[in-house]
Amino acid sequence: QVQLVESGGGLVQDGGSLRLSCAASGRTFSSYGMGWFRQAPGKEREFVAAISRRGERTYYADSVKGRFTISRDNAKNTVYLQMNSLKPEDTAVYYCAAESLGWGNREAGRYDYWGQGTQVTVSS
Repeated sequence: QVQLVESGGGLVQDGGSLRLSCAASGRTFSSYGMGWFRQAPGKEREFVAAISRRGERTYYADSVKGRFTISRDNAKNTVYLQMNSLKPEDTAVYYCAAESLGWGNREAGRYDYWGQGTQVTVSS
C-alpha cells in the first residue's frame, strides 16, 4: 500500500513557475515508477510526465516538454514536478500516481495508487 500526498499547487501568473511535490508513504517507494497527470474542468485526465524507479528514464507529454521537469528523491520518498513558463492552459488539478512495474508509464490505467490532487491555476 502506498499513500501519496501532493503539495505545491497555487495561483501563478502566465509565464510563472511552480514546483509540485508528492510525498509517498511506505518503504518501497524506490520500486515504483511515478507519474504526474492533470485534469482540467470538463476534460479527461491527461498524462503530464513520468519517471522510472531510479530516475534513469523520464517521459513527457508534448505539451509540457521543455517547460516541465520531473525528478525524484528516493531518500525522501518524494517525486517533484518543476513547472516553468506556465500557461493558462496548464490550469488543472494535478495528480501524482505510482505504478508497481517501476518503468513509469503514459497510461493512467497502469497506475496502482493516486494522490488526492493539487490545484494549479495560471492567470492570463
